[in-house]
Amino acid sequence: MEPRSRGAAPGGMSVSAVLPAGGSGERLGGATPKQFCAVQGRPLVSYAVRAMERISWICDIVVVVSPENIETMKTIIEKYGHKRVTVVEGGITRHRSIFNGLKVFAENEFSSHLLQKPEVVIIHDAVRPFVEEDIVSKVVMAAKEHGAAGAIRPLVSTVIASAADGCLDHSLERARYRASEMPQAFMFDIIYEAYQQCTDYDLDYGTECLHLALKYCKTNAKLVEGTADLWKVTYKRDLYAAESIIKDNLSQQVCVITNVKEALAQVGFLLPESLKSQIKVEAISKSLSKNDNCLQNIISGQCYNFVCVTDKRWAIQETQELVDVLEKANIPLLYPVVLILVHLDIPENNSFSIGMEDLTTIKKFARETKKKNILVYGLLIQYKDPLLLQETVNSAAAVIMALIKDRNPELIGQLLVA
Repeated sequence: MEPRSRGAAPGGMSVSAVLPAGGSGERLGGATPKQFCAVQGRPLVSYAVRAMERISWICDIVVVVSPENIETMKTIIEKYGHKRVTVVEGGITRHRSIFNGLKVFAENEFSSHLLQKPEVVIIHDAVRPFVEEDIVSKVVMAAKEHGAAGAIRPLVSTVIASAADGCLDHSLERARYRASEMPQAFMFDIIYEAYQQCTDYDLDYGTECLHLALKYCKTNAKLVEGTADLWKVTYKRDLYAAESIIKDNLSQQVCVITNVKEALAQVGFLLPESLKSQIKVEAISKSLSKNDNCLQNIISGQCYNFVCVTDKRWAIQETQELVDVLEKANIPLLYPVVLILVHLDIPENNSFSIGMEDLTTIKKFARETKKKNILVYGLLIQYKDPLLLQETVNSAAAVIMALIKDRNPELIGQLLVA
């Protein structure tokens, strides 16, 4: 989910980033600005910050927010453990906010904590959460060579101009034009000089940073073809799309921990095999205590889904051990973790039955772990007819995949039956 970069910045330069996050989100609707809307329980701006933060060669990340949201942003940084982040008060427009962010690197009067001026500065919207290191690196390298650079994408629709009477005046040849996206990067001295020379009209009505570099510093920006995931969250439907993408990214891998009697080993084998057609599976067939190193390796690989298969009566204590391991590794800090407790109901276990006490125990445990951003669900596999075993296991795998993909917090503590 989150590959961490290693090594120096492209070209050996010092690089920092400015993230304007002062918008009001009028087009989104609602009282909460879009950058602070929750996606999978976490503010959108946190995803953009994390996208920059996980690129180790970015020295400082400056987030520019409106005055009334400064404390909110500081709380987000503390809650999600963001590092190398400085919060700056924004202006009344986008360009004025970006200018304020740049001043932190250049003007002692503006900030009590003057940051080291970088050779290259990245500008990236706080509501574009899916930027990857590859495009950031390409834009930075292009900025080093040309002074300025920005990501672009093909136009989806044809652009037309209307006359004063509301009728069509002319249209643009779509193949010749591109949509300007983020990230953009500049040699710091170029973009800072451009902002210093800006007129009030530019600062109040302008939207394109690359244009400022061209207008005031005669710097022709290099345009870098971007990827499809650079889009900006603008409308409410975009929030749903962002959540869908994040859920899909979190649903790429599952760890199946099986701790059952030898007689039930077949079920422990068939369930991971059934899941493999839909998701990458890491299987641990022994007790957690004997496979601690293996589990740690899986966790360090950013796995956010766990299935615990047991024939014991709701082994809450063993599950709590797994919860403690996940929490210690900070896995649930940024994304919700799915934990599915699978119990095998076997014919020999005549005394087995689900009572109110069991259901209450599962629900109580789920409520407590939800506070840690771990979503716990219960699944009962009724293993009664060996001839129907594969069909039953396939049904269980389908339920597991549905829980993993949906990540619905309203279903925690529920006991489902396969």
